[in-house]
Amino acid sequence: MLIRIVALCGMCALIVAAAAPALADGCSLGVGWHVVLASEAVDPDVFVWDSRTRLIDYAAGRWSDTQAIFAHTTLAQSGTEAVVISCAAGAARPKYTSSEQDIVGVKITRGPFRGRYGWVLATDAHPAREARTSKT
Repeated sequence: MLIRIVALCGMCALIVAAAAPALADGCSLGVGWHVVLASEAVDPDVFVWDSRTRLIDYAAGRWSDTQAIFAHTTLAQSGTEAVVISCAAGAARPKYTSSEQDIVGVKITRGPFRGRYGWVLATDAHPAREARTSKT
């Protein structure tokens, strides 16, 4: 009887651990977290990049021209809601700082770009304060 109780408790712990949003190794945001996109720059809109590599290059100051940026980004309005699908700790090395930044793969969940996937700097993705109850 005791063995069954211990086994049942172990299975319950595994189910809870698997269902809870988890932090990737060393990342500031966890997979499954609901976030709100907002830049800390003068313009609070956020570039959502079509590839991780392009975001890393842009953060490092390696990009050819403005047309190249607009060809590979979606400009999400400040307040756009998304869910974290991936996080890479310290993957971006911004040109004018000595610290590395996490980059986050997101799926936009509300607004005109709902359903699109992309990459943003973790500093542009802020944990949502409360869960939405409607599906609009």
